[in-house]
Amino acid sequence: MGYKALYRTYRPTSFEEVVGQKHIVTTLMNAVKQNKTAHAYLLCGPRGTGKTSVARLLAKAINCEDKDHSPCNTCSNCIASDAGTHQDIVEIDAASSSGVDQIRDLIEKVKYSPIQGKFKIYIIDEVHMLSQGAFNALLKTLEEPPAHVIFVLATTEPHKVLPTIISRCQRYDFGKVGQEEIIQRLRYVVDKEGIKVDDEALRLVAVLSDGGMRDALSILDQCIAYAQDEITVKHVNDIYGITTVSEKINIIQNIFNKNARELLNAIQVMSEKGIDIRRLTSDLVELLKETVIYIYTSDSGLLQSLTLEEVESIAKDRNATVLLKMIDVLMEATVSYKNASNVTSYFEVAILKMIGVLEETPISLIQSMKEDVAPIPTIVKPIVKEVVIETKPQIEVEEEHIEPIIVEEVKPKKEVSSQILSTEFVLSLLSGASKETKEVDKQIWNTLDGKSREISCAKCATILKHTDIAASGQDYIVITTDSEAEANQINDLQLNQELYYFVKEQCELDKMIYAVDKESFIAITQEFKERWTKNDLPEAAIITKYQKVEKKEKKKTKEEKLIDLFGEENISIFEEE
Repeated sequence: MGYKALYRTYRPTSFEEVVGQKHIVTTLMNAVKQNKTAHAYLLCGPRGTGKTSVARLLAKAINCEDKDHSPCNTCSNCIASDAGTHQDIVEIDAASSSGVDQIRDLIEKVKYSPIQGKFKIYIIDEVHMLSQGAFNALLKTLEEPPAHVIFVLATTEPHKVLPTIISRCQRYDFGKVGQEEIIQRLRYVVDKEGIKVDDEALRLVAVLSDGGMRDALSILDQCIAYAQDEITVKHVNDIYGITTVSEKINIIQNIFNKNARELLNAIQVMSEKGIDIRRLTSDLVELLKETVIYIYTSDSGLLQSLTLEEVESIAKDRNATVLLKMIDVLMEATVSYKNASNVTSYFEVAILKMIGVLEETPISLIQSMKEDVAPIPTIVKPIVKEVVIETKPQIEVEEEHIEPIIVEEVKPKKEVSSQILSTEFVLSLLSGASKETKEVDKQIWNTLDGKSREISCAKCATILKHTDIAASGQDYIVITTDSEAEANQINDLQLNQELYYFVKEQCELDKMIYAVDKESFIAITQEFKERWTKNDLPEAAIITKYQKVEKKEKKKTKEEKLIDLFGEENISIFEEE
């Protein structure tokens, strides 16, 4: 028999073995014990967080013959479930069986009674991949299923599932697994396998897994294949092309010391070694973020990537405002990487920009975030002059003494550099949105792809064509992006104004544009639903659109008016002695 991957070998066989998701596991265990299982479940969450494992455990527990300790893992139903041979537990991968014909075939078989257990259980993985026709075919059966049938749907993208499907299911949202829980499970696995692993190496594997238990076991599997019986941090770094925490801190310290030559040489060496620059950029953001948090809170318990000694070495004599400005530079670089042919060059520019940030004083950084105050008009008392108008014949005209009031040009106030969209503001936008308006606007939005090929429209169209309209009101649209950095870029006031006029002129859509990353929008949508049921939503937002500011003409002096009237060659101006 071939080698079995760790994530398969150590797949949970009971609810107690599930890592994280305690609230979900407890609820399902109680439902099974009390014989109060629903006819349909929807399990949502990031990849590798246990959705499919919990779906299989639920199916096994429902048909277990020992109701006091289900699943018991000893009865014939449990053994068949673990072997994948249970005739009444059917797993379907919607990614490969997305058509309406496959779903109709499933529905045709639903009416038959169970053969081996008490219930027929259908597990549909990645259910969001079903076609529109397949969803519609499934909808009727979900609404009125036979008493002996239970559906368990799993998806990483619940926003792509029809609301009518979601409303007929008990929904459970899986969160990312905590680092400490992942480390504990990894320690259990390596002890079982008889492998020595540094605690720091396990911590790094947990960080790389990004909250996914399956990913953590896959990374550990790869490390075991590389290092055999003893794994160190260096092995993990070598495999995944990442730098150690000390190396990243050294980069930050060199930025603080403005050692540009040393930094550029180090980046070149890292590039030749195959270090993942994208990952390095994200890691630097994480370290600087934790440093800012520590500066604000002085709470070492909030640290995840840094130790107390490490964070103090970065935070010493540093200003949080400067560090936040450096984070902005790195986040802009992350967005630029998507279209970069040479990521290393972009990273080098970002490092140089971070050094440039240090040239700014903290006072200037704070002032740059405030609105400039328009200057107060001042009264200027000029030297009294005698004006002579020369004509043929020459006639002297003595001008009486004047003290004109000269008003300086009032400049428009400078706006802050970016809009910060609070959850409450986005909720107010959703309160004023309508489905009908959204559908009309989406048809216009879909034309952006064609405009990205036109030279005059390429910049704005390229930025917007990968976004989706999530909500639409009379004077605004809310669009979703793949990342928070992309949303921040679109919300930047200067670019946002440029995008507004582009959409207004090219698409004839006169609406303000607000961007939210998809992950945040899902959370806000959930809060919207909860507050809607409580009648606690904010009033619909009242939006003010951009106005083009007309430049005021500078008021002319009396001398300038005379020159305009008679010509400069015919006027002589004498100062009074």
